[in-house]
Amino acid sequence: MQKIYLDYSATTPLSDLAFNAMKPYFSHVFANADSLYEWGRECAYAVDGARREIASLIGAKPEEIFFTSGGSESDNWALKGIAFANKDKGNHIITTQIEHPAIINTCKWLENNGFEVTYLPVDKYGLVNENDLKHAIKPQTILISVMFVNNEIGTIQPIKKLASIAKEKNVYFHTDAVQAIGYEDVNVSELNVDMISLSAHKFFGPKGLGVLYVKKGTRIDNLVHGGHQELAMRGGTTNTPLIVGTATALKNAISEKDKVRAKVEALRNRFEKRILNEIPNTYINGNSNRIAHNCSVTFVGVESSVLLFRLDMEGVFASAGSACSSGSIEPSHVLKAIGLSDVDAKSTLRFSFSMLTTVQEVDFAVDVIKKCVSSLRN
Repeated sequence: MQKIYLDYSATTPLSDLAFNAMKPYFSHVFANADSLYEWGRECAYAVDGARREIASLIGAKPEEIFFTSGGSESDNWALKGIAFANKDKGNHIITTQIEHPAIINTCKWLENNGFEVTYLPVDKYGLVNENDLKHAIKPQTILISVMFVNNEIGTIQPIKKLASIAKEKNVYFHTDAVQAIGYEDVNVSELNVDMISLSAHKFFGPKGLGVLYVKKGTRIDNLVHGGHQELAMRGGTTNTPLIVGTATALKNAISEKDKVRAKVEALRNRFEKRILNEIPNTYINGNSNRIAHNCSVTFVGVESSVLLFRLDMEGVFASAGSACSSGSIEPSHVLKAIGLSDVDAKSTLRFSFSMLTTVQEVDFAVDVIKKCVSSLRN
């Protein structure tokens, strides 16, 4: 049976380029990068080179790049680190109602630990209103966190404008750019942000490696206490192979960005056009300025969990939303925030494409979706 993977927003396979770059550090040059002998120095040199590469790719300085276990840890560190390092200044944090669970649940934890959080509403497209942000800032506000691209509906926020509002009030600004990198321009100097979270497995890098950019001079506490690794800010043995693979994958993703974006946008548009023309009572969530590879579709009257199962049986793999919250039986908080009813939110699937997706796969998937939706509605 043909297998069609349309869930690249959840994760991507490891590229051959990244895999080949990583291999020596799993077996041949396997030493601890903190060891002083030759193999240790060789690993340390590779890590330093990867850090410089990643910094240059996003307009940062090497000493502003910190390696974590993934996007969720980077988000946790950004929020908790700023909150506790700056509690003498204030205890108020601003975020949005459509953030990734790594942000939402961290904010809930902070609320139980003495902090106040404002969750900004969004419009029907998932966009934050700049005036709402301005009015939400208080004298005790210490941090604003707004995701660059929403992981469910693909909305692209005006991060540069939002960050400038934060700067006017001398408030730290963080953005989760996990879904943006490799498709949108992510340059920390141009965006004027204080922190950015990235995750390697979203751009054909290895799972288990994240990046947190922290602007020099930012007051932030440690999240992981231990040794002197990562400028003594995050203890733990340096993961040399994954760091090397991440730098390789990111370099390729950014160099190929324009070509990839054009291809996946054309595939997505073809997919959406056929879905809307051939399957009645369906609609697309988000506006036209979505991330190029994302498509959130509501199939009115069809339960998404049942449709996912049917598609799986037919060899088409998609998602009901964020893979990080797929175990929840509650309707998506993102879809509810943009105004969908519980019923429609539970009738929505996310499809996402990549440079590996073909026109033939798109057409096959639409044919299967059409058949399954018709069968379930009947």
